[in-house]
Amino acid sequence: MDEVWRGIPVTDEALTQCIKSLRRALGDDASRPRFIETVPKHGYRFIAPVEPVGTVAPKAETEPGRWRDVLLLGAAGTIGGGVAGFFGGLVYGFAGASQPLQPGLGAISVLLVILCLTIVVGLMGGVGVSFGIAVATADRRRDWHWSVVGGAVGGMLIGAIVKLLGVDAFNLLFGRSPAGITGALEGLILGAAVGLGAWLASRAPKKRRGITVGAIAGGLAGAAIPLLGGHLMGGSLQLLAQTFPDSRLRLDQLSALVGEQEFGLVSQTLTGALEGALFSAFVVAALLFAERSLNGSVNRLAPLDA
Repeated sequence: MDEVWRGIPVTDEALTQCIKSLRRALGDDASRPRFIETVPKHGYRFIAPVEPVGTVAPKAETEPGRWRDVLLLGAAGTIGGGVAGFFGGLVYGFAGASQPLQPGLGAISVLLVILCLTIVVGLMGGVGVSFGIAVATADRRRDWHWSVVGGAVGGMLIGAIVKLLGVDAFNLLFGRSPAGITGALEGLILGAAVGLGAWLASRAPKKRRGITVGAIAGGLAGAAIPLLGGHLMGGSLQLLAQTFPDSRLRLDQLSALVGEQEFGLVSQTLTGALEGALFSAFVVAALLFAERSLNGSVNRLAPLDA
């Protein structure tokens, strides 16, 4: 009654008349049913054996096809991470370029250096999180736990690798490095949020609303990271500026917007929320559009009862 009439008030007689019409069309007899059986005080049951006629049962997805989907989703999420890095780089690049610079160091150069850095970090983050989600959900397990775990593990691994390479590179080139830059913990938290956002977005009736949900999940995670003692891109740039004071890298323009004299906790929390929202929104959007492009593919992020 709920499924057929969907809130329209009808009496039991309406259902009875529908069953009579069905039995008449099928040539069925209520006293000796071959198709529709009456179950007293419960309802009706279809009892005829069902066999496919002139059709071929769908085959299970082959292993190459499954990994093709993983590659497509992972590549799409990687691009989404790179796009998020581009927009984040514009914010930090313009803030850094607006500071007094060393002679011969142009504002365009500062902007391009920071832009390239954030794009590379965004691409690497997109690789870990999106491939983690895609691999974790590749066998059609649609429970939200798999999406969250996949994003968390992928983000944690990439975060650890980025920090290891970054610390080693600075030690090799300059003999010192900022130890607190973005690492495994930050990657785990943000990756889990993107995984949750992707699963929630898959349940949203409209893609735009789903992307917004993903952005909110990432923004909350990005704001939580500085409060837990971690650093995203803004906090990492500030650590670089403190470790290498002669670099003239400053984010004072951003901190001044929130009334701080230096890039403190409030500034890091707000920029962390912005970074998390941008990253999650673009990765989730890329995953959703890639999923839509898979012809005949079941949305592997959707719940089982969708």
